[in-house]
Order: sequence, then structure tokens, then C-alpha cells
Amino acid sequence: MVVSFVVVAYNEQNTLPKLLDDLRRQDYPHDKIEILLIDSLSTDDTRRIMQDFADSDHGFRRVLVLTNDTKFLPGGNNVALRHYEGDAFVRVDAHGTIPPEFIRKNVDVLQSGEMVSGGPRPNIIDEATPFKETLLTAEQSMFGSGFASYRHSTEKIYPSSLFCGMYRREVFDKVGPYNERLLRTEDNDMSQRIRAAGFRLCYSPEIISYQHTRNTLKKMLRQKYLNGLWIGRTMGVNPRCFSLFHFVPLIFVLGILFTTVLALCGFPWLGALMWAAYGLLVVGISLMEIIKKPLLTNLLLPILFLLLHVTYGVGTLVGLVDMPFWRRRSR
Repeated sequence: MVVSFVVVAYNEQNTLPKLLDDLRRQDYPHDKIEILLIDSLSTDDTRRIMQDFADSDHGFRRVLVLTNDTKFLPGGNNVALRHYEGDAFVRVDAHGTIPPEFIRKNVDVLQSGEMVSGGPRPNIIDEATPFKETLLTAEQSMFGSGFASYRHSTEKIYPSSLFCGMYRREVFDKVGPYNERLLRTEDNDMSQRIRAAGFRLCYSPEIISYQHTRNTLKKMLRQKYLNGLWIGRTMGVNPRCFSLFHFVPLIFVLGILFTTVLALCGFPWLGALMWAAYGLLVVGISLMEIIKKPLLTNLLLPILFLLLHVTYGVGTLVGLVDMPFWRRRSR
């Protein structure tokens, strides 16, 4: 089976070389790996790094450097779909990391009869400082971003979406390209369309890849806000691609607004009850994380959880309000 391995990157000069090194170390036959490196009009050395890799001899079937004029990820995915020649297609983020057996284990699952394969993608940090360790803890916690079953399951399952999925060619032949209007939820939309077309997404706990956590609080909060924003906007395009847990932060933010209005009207008890319940939950989960990893900075976890939840929920609310206007703008 020939595998087309795709990397879409914008200004990833710091992380891309590590992923390319991971590609060199893949234990799947290199003459059965095609590599498509898609540059999204980077302003740093990303394009040069890609071209240097393409000009080197690593025994790969072929290495192409292509341009994504849209600058955004779904556009880059579609550039790859127009040019790939493999029997299977897999894209890994430029700030991701893969073990040597990543491609081989995906192929094993596809050759067992599955059409789509994937597995867990634990978060990692680029530098082991106390605060970055705390950001990593907040990101990985089930109270942070780790609620979905496909993040933690140790069994083969068929979830609603996958990280770094590998797809047989027949999948995209039937489902079509990515929706380039969706700048952060294109994978959610694609996963739902794939399932609607009758394909299953096979999660194998043996297929592992890694993603670098945002290394500052500002970047992490921006990520959560934009994730929420695009969930709200995507409700006007494909609401079926989300489940209830995507809207828990929105419900929390709406609860804050509702109970605040009640308090101002002389009915503070519901707000007090909500904050008491949330406080007990967030402190309890934070204490469990502190016991597992006794870092002084982990005392900040209750505040971090609150910031992440509120930022994500506000983003979703803004996205829902903006959704009809965005639909008109994006036509």
C-alpha cells in the first residue's frame, strides 16, 4: 500500500524539522511513502526547510513541495487531495511528532479491512518548565480538553472523529474535498460526512502521535476562543458534526450570565449554588492533579480551568451570534 503523507504548514520553522526527522525514521518501506509538503505562504524559513528536505535523498517514493494560496488548513488539505497518488492519505500537523511505527501501524489497520484508522494523540511540551507542565496538565485533564473517549480509550472503538486519521483513497473519492469555509472545524465536518457516507472511523490505541501544547497561556486561550468561535459558526453549516460536550463551556457561560442577571434582580441563591458546585468540582479535580504531580504552579489549576472554560464558551457564543453574518460574508 502506497501512503501519501501530508504536512500543511505556515511559519513552522521551529517544529517542522523534528517532524521531518520523524519521517526519516519511519519503519514502513520508504519507497511506499509519498510526501506532500504544503507551504501556506510562510514568511519564515518553512518553505526552505521543505525544499531542502525534498532535495535530499531519503529513499521516499517522491517528495513534492506545493503552495497553499488560501493560507488556511482546509485549503492546504485540498491542495494535497488534488496531487496525491497514494492508496491512503494521512495528514499530520507540522507541530506534531510521530514514532517510527506510526505509518506502519495505520497501514496494518487499513489492511485488516478498515477504511479509516487513527489513534490517541497525547499532548507534549517543548520545554519542561513548571508553568508549561501546568499548562500541559490543564490541557490533558478531562476537565480541560480531554473529555472525548478517543483521547483516552485503551480499546479499539469507532468514535465520531479521530486525530491524524489515515484514509483509504475510496473515502475521499466518495466524500469529496474539505470545506474551505471552515477554518478550524474542517476535520469535524469531514468526519461527520465520512460517517454519513457509510464509513467507520477505527480508533486503535496502538497508533500514537503527539501534539505540542500551546506553550503560553495567551496562545492557549486564543486557541480555545477560536475553537469555540468556529463551533458557533459551523452550526450554520453542519450542526450534526458536534456533540453535546462541545457546548458545555457555552452552557457554563450562559449560566454565569443568567445567574448574574438574577442576582442583580435580588435572587442571588441560584448563582451562589452554581458557583459552589463549580468551585467544589474544579478544586477537587485540581487537587487530584496536584497529588499526581506536586508542582507549586499546579495551584493555579482552578484559575486556568476557569479561564479555559469561559474563553471557549465566550468564543462559542460569539460564533453563534456571528454565524448568520459570517455565512453571508463567506458565500
